[in-house]
Amino acid sequence: MTDLLALTAELVDIPSVSHDERAITDRLEELLRPVPWLDVHRVGDNLVARTEGGGPRLLLAGHTDTVPPNGNEGARIEGDMLWGLGSADMKSGVAVLAELARTVERPALAVTYVFYECEEVAARYNGIERLFRERPDLLEGDAAILAEPTAALVEAGCQGTMRLVATFTGERAHTARAWMGRNAIHGLAPVLQRVASYVPREVEIDGCRFKEGVQAVIVEGGVAHNVVPDRAVLTVNHRFAPDRTPAEAEAFARGLLAEADEIEVTDMAVAALPSLDHPFLASLVERVGRPPNGKLGWTDVARFAARGIPATNFGPGDPRVAHHKDEHVERGEIEQAFAILRDLLVEAP
Repeated sequence: MTDLLALTAELVDIPSVSHDERAITDRLEELLRPVPWLDVHRVGDNLVARTEGGGPRLLLAGHTDTVPPNGNEGARIEGDMLWGLGSADMKSGVAVLAELARTVERPALAVTYVFYECEEVAARYNGIERLFRERPDLLEGDAAILAEPTAALVEAGCQGTMRLVATFTGERAHTARAWMGRNAIHGLAPVLQRVASYVPREVEIDGCRFKEGVQAVIVEGGVAHNVVPDRAVLTVNHRFAPDRTPAEAEAFARGLLAEADEIEVTDMAVAALPSLDHPFLASLVERVGRPPNGKLGWTDVARFAARGIPATNFGPGDPRVAHHKDEHVERGEIEQAFAILRDLLVEAP
């Protein structure tokens, strides 16, 4: 079998910041195009490799892009540890999927391997969305597993995310006679206090615990050092559990921002339920042998779930080091994830 740590290092050494995935997609196509049991399709910098056969089909997907480097470009191997941009998020997962595609000649179920672009940027560029628009036939399936970094544990479903921009208005005045104006920045005080003292709501769904969050992420305001500001803008990010609809989550967040003169939802991505009752996903949990967790971040499982395809997250790499300067992945996790997924494909329920 290929040295999976070395394969991951090779992929890390191919720069693939979002919108620049051509080289890594070329390499994956070079690896998979000659495999006789795969039907390979390329759509832009998205690569889809499908096995033949009817019956139930499992989608295995991984994104090839990374965030911009932070002095961590290039792979460095120290013993059984690989350091470098994208090592955890998620070129180790991509390496696992590529090796499965190359070596599992006769899976017990139909399999589609999806390597896609632009996961780390705005939704309009997302490769999964492009495939659903242009070639939905390539993404037909009964369940999906995304090789997101989960430390080789199942992180089921995902929380939704919402960005709200709240505008507060006041009246300008000279700071020497501040009582003649109304300070819009001061108007943020009760809202910021409410957000800062928020106790995260926790909910358990199908044995998976989700923990919501509300954070003030951007504050804008001020005219000059001697002017009472007449406008302030607060941006808030709200992460909501999959038992809430976007409308319910928005209503809650608007309640926290009640003093604002205007509130606009500028971005929203729906949550996804765990869906671990699907036989493929239940079998994955059984093979992992440890209880599943809820995915606190948002992932593309939601794109599949929105189209009626149950999906979960499972792959090598610690999600806590994703996007960090010291991003890294251990050989053991890569090999463990590979072994579990291979067993699932060969001995499918």
